Amino acid sequence: MASGQIVLTKDAPAAVGPYSQAIKTPTAIYCSGALPLTPDGILVNTSISAQTEQSCENLSAILKEAGSSMCNVVKCVVFLSDMGHFAKMNKVYAKYFPHNPARSCVAVKTLPKDADVEIECIALP
Repeated sequence: MASGQIVLTKDAPAAVGPYSQAIKTPTAIYCSGALPLTPDGILVNTSISAQTEQSCENLSAILKEAGSSMCNVVKCVVFLSDMGHFAKMNKVYAKYFPHNPARSCVAVKTLPKDADVEIECIALP
């Protein structure tokens, strides 16, 4: 890849398909959707709050590996299995993103691994 570097860390779960955890370019880090899986690939299935926390911890680990951090995130997309999870997801999300980056949040029919949340982001290096 000429213009981007693949980011891979063992501190976050491996991709569940043919894609990278993230791609780092000179101007941005593009993180793939982070599912609420432990680094060894086990779904955290206790609550939407716990799932949101695990997804955010995974993003944090990926960004750290890329030489960045959550405070450099400029855009997120949140996918929820049910908009009924919106308030609880927001409560946890706000702890990780107090700087209020741009964000979209959509409900989808299903997510991989039967997760209830998936979060992707773009960060500055």
